Amino acid sequence: MKKTQKNRAKFLFFGIVLVCAAAAVMFFMPQAEKAPYSKFQADLSSGAVEAVVFQDETLGVTLKSGEKYEAPNPDSPTLKEELLLKDVKISSSKSAEETISLVFDAAFYLFFFGIIFVAFRKFISPNTFKVVRKTGVTFKDVIGMEQLKKDMLQIIDIMQHPAEYAKKGIRMPKGVLLEGAPGNGKTLFARALAGEGKINFIPAKATDFESMFMAIGPLKVKLLFKKARRHAPCIVFIDEFDGIGTKRNYSGSAIETENTRIVTALLNELDGFTPNQGILVLAATNSRKALDEALIRAGRFDAKYVVPFPDFEMRKELAANFLKAKQYEDEVSAEGLARLFDGFCAAQIESVINKAALIAGQQGRATFSLSDVKAAMKEV
Repeated sequence: MKKTQKNRAKFLFFGIVLVCAAAAVMFFMPQAEKAPYSKFQADLSSGAVEAVVFQDETLGVTLKSGEKYEAPNPDSPTLKEELLLKDVKISSSKSAEETISLVFDAAFYLFFFGIIFVAFRKFISPNTFKVVRKTGVTFKDVIGMEQLKKDMLQIIDIMQHPAEYAKKGIRMPKGVLLEGAPGNGKTLFARALAGEGKINFIPAKATDFESMFMAIGPLKVKLLFKKARRHAPCIVFIDEFDGIGTKRNYSGSAIETENTRIVTALLNELDGFTPNQGILVLAATNSRKALDEALIRAGRFDAKYVVPFPDFEMRKELAANFLKAKQYEDEVSAEGLARLFDGFCAAQIESVINKAALIAGQQGRATFSLSDVKAAMKEV
């Protein structure tokens, strides 16, 4: 980050120096004496002219006496021939004003394209997708989902020992789709899976592929999977998958065209995987029906799981877990909260318990009560 800021500062400093230098040259450059064209003709007729420099608007005249002046350029097709017949040296050059104008134009284009380059690099920066080597969570931090944990651990084992499974003719699934309402722990489960398997984790979300420039989205898809191949075995986790994997629509609008290109890029990358390459795509969505059918077919996303709302036992475990660091009245229990939180997702349960503690704190109480929980439920 510091290196990037230094480079930007150097670029800005260089641009300011260039502009100031050009302005100084224009201001301090000595101006040649102006003379009418009639004087030039008189000097030419008398043989006093030694050399003439042709510029767009003027003639730079040098007399044999050493005197110099500028005369208007008549842009005559016969003037050069006339000068050559009189043995006058002729040449062409840009005027000082034209030279400075070119410098300013060059500085402008350098600055303009520099901004475009910096913006483009920002949109497709290699640092867009971070490789997380240690997520800091394991399956111990995920409550419930026991069957899902068991199934996914087998996939991790295939990633870690591909040769052994290849001998049995077993390939690793390319993709796993997790469907469920927001707040039920899909992202936490993905991070815990990588932590449990001690493999690299590359998180991404739908908004990472959005850009004001067309075709940037597909480029980011290629960048993501290129990085994944370099750090295999790894899990590529795409959150909000329905934001980029929606059914393709060929209406012709710019948004739909970009979405189609992103889906096509995803299809190409998933088909490009070789068996046991060590990359698992884990995608989370709130609505499987919104996804493109070709994208989630078997062979691309081989396993599909629904992450449901927590049942009574899960709610009881979640409540007990969230109560650990809190101070509460005796009337508050994990079992009682589990009954109260029927239909709540994991994130809502955590939020209600935290809000109840805040309500008690606002009223100057060290512990929160069941009434505080019920009041918090109305605000979440």
